[in-house]
Amino acid sequence: MNDLLNGLLAATNQTESWLWATLLVFVRVGAVMALLPAFGEQSVPQRVRLALTVCFTMIIAPAVVARAPGIEEGFALPLATEVAAGLALGIGFRMFVFALQIAGTLVAQSTSLSQLFGGQGAEPQPAISHVFVMAGLALAVASGLHVRVAEVLILSYNVLPFGIFPDSSILSDWGVAQIRAAFSLAFSMAAPFLAASLIYNIALGVINRAMPQLMVVLVGAPALTLGGLVLMAIATPLMLSLWMTALDAYLANPYVVAP
Repeated sequence: MNDLLNGLLAATNQTESWLWATLLVFVRVGAVMALLPAFGEQSVPQRVRLALTVCFTMIIAPAVVARAPGIEEGFALPLATEVAAGLALGIGFRMFVFALQIAGTLVAQSTSLSQLFGGQGAEPQPAISHVFVMAGLALAVASGLHVRVAEVLILSYNVLPFGIFPDSSILSDWGVAQIRAAFSLAFSMAAPFLAASLIYNIALGVINRAMPQLMVVLVGAPALTLGGLVLMAIATPLMLSLWMTALDAYLANPYVVAP
């Protein structure tokens, strides 16, 4: 009987440690899932996002639970560190969605399809931004985003271990670098439209100076929009290819601070 009780007690302690470690993993994965592209979008129902969080936790937990601290070492600090680490990783992923939205806004402005700062809210975006975001997310998921995210989360425990807050100076440098990279990527994607719009508007200005009686606005605006749509049909595959290349580079090493 004593051997049986000792066995049950040992199994209970192991189960308690395993459940605690799994909870820590679930907290980090949940923080990432709140900001993860495609899987964490507001259009995805909350039950689906919760189920996805549980699925990712079941994949990641067996690989990292051995490194988790025991519950006797504290309760609040490990949970807080997991939330901070998860949010940092999630923000890095979300920056690529912001890059698509910014690129779409720049394209819409340069083709006279939207105002640059019109509809600044959580959801309102130019139609071109929605097209870019949906196309980019579909391409990322089809390319195995879920597998790469699981890999990044497992390897994140080597850089952001359990129970240790990220260094604030390193985290701030990394965050600024990700924001800078997102704006640079967005401008690179929209550069053909900005250049074409600049050249076209300069040409219209020259024509207006040469022929003041010609209503260049009535002639030029529809032509600019049509040209923008044609250019978008040609350039969108290249733009999405550039975006996927940047996303793959980030997934390969999400902790690098670009110069």
